[in-house]
Amino acid sequence: MRPLLLDFKRTIRAEQCRAHGARLARFHKWKVVSPCPVTAAVRHLKKLCMTLKKRGKHWYGDDQADIRVELSRYSDLNGYPIDDFADVQCKCGNDEFYFFTDEDEGVAVRRCIKCGDEHMMGDSAEFAEHAEIGQHECNCEANVFQITVGVHRYRNQDDSLSNDVRWLYLGCRCSSCGLVGCYADWKNEYNGYEKLLAMM
Repeated sequence: MRPLLLDFKRTIRAEQCRAHGARLARFHKWKVVSPCPVTAAVRHLKKLCMTLKKRGKHWYGDDQADIRVELSRYSDLNGYPIDDFADVQCKCGNDEFYFFTDEDEGVAVRRCIKCGDEHMMGDSAEFAEHAEIGQHECNCEANVFQITVGVHRYRNQDDSLSNDVRWLYLGCRCSSCGLVGCYADWKNEYNGYEKLLAMM
């Protein structure tokens, strides 16, 4: 197969190009378009990866989009790569929250720092009765976060994506220092990924 010359003066085989495009689409729901999607896809992916900065063992980002990059890395290592994302926003329009979870029970709660609205995320209300919910705090001791949710869906027999959720990831970015990471994840068998993400 004929190799493609990329703008950063490397050549990769067409199979690798398609893999980059597919990975980028999974990160950001970015649609690859003609006439030369691969070059644009790889350039964009490189730009995104450059926004994350590693300090010690942790990664830091400049905005909420960086949570998706880190969640994608984490979910790949976990064996259940993320298929769909949702950035969490309060009904008042604010995107910064105090964040509480109980991973054992599968419960997550967010409280808006602007209007004070407290919301049980996704299907958490179904499992909250026995939950021992604890508040998250960053390594820098701040406790205000931007939140992004990711889901891995079941595969059908023909390897196409089911609408049903298999695994849930909750990623955060500290509003003070920018640290990004997966703060909680668990098996979540919910019928209808779009509805689940809409309840976040």
